[in-house]
Amino acid sequence: MHSETSRLVFVSHSGEDTWVARQIAREISLKGAKPFLDEADIDVGSEFEEGIRDSLDAADEMLVLFTPWAFDRPYVWAEIGAAWIKRIPIIVVLHGLTVMDFMSKPNAPVFLKKRDIIKLNDIDQYINQLGSRVVTEGGRNG
Repeated sequence: MHSETSRLVFVSHSGEDTWVARQIAREISLKGAKPFLDEADIDVGSEFEEGIRDSLDAADEMLVLFTPWAFDRPYVWAEIGAAWIKRIPIIVVLHGLTVMDFMSKPNAPVFLKKRDIIKLNDIDQYINQLGSRVVTEGGRNG
């Protein structure tokens, strides 16, 4: 059961990684937060960029799924920039890349390189921490 005050997690990913992003979104939902996935949450035929902006405006945090494909996606970088300007937490999850691969990418901003970076296989740690944030907020809001 989700309240209107559910924590919104914006899941940024490349189109190549949609299936994996859906699994992450499912886990986020199971912890009581609301995931935003562009392909699931923007209606066909609607203004794509407006939906992205509105969701980023409402987001409490962002999870970025970085894969070899994500580095070449302009929307991933635009979404990260918007989250950075908004000063919300940005969680970097790597799949198909090592931390060293990520750190050696010249187009990866320093502000992302300074964060805790996790591998997809370690995402349960993030999901559990998210669940704790949702429970804490539920106590304050409800």
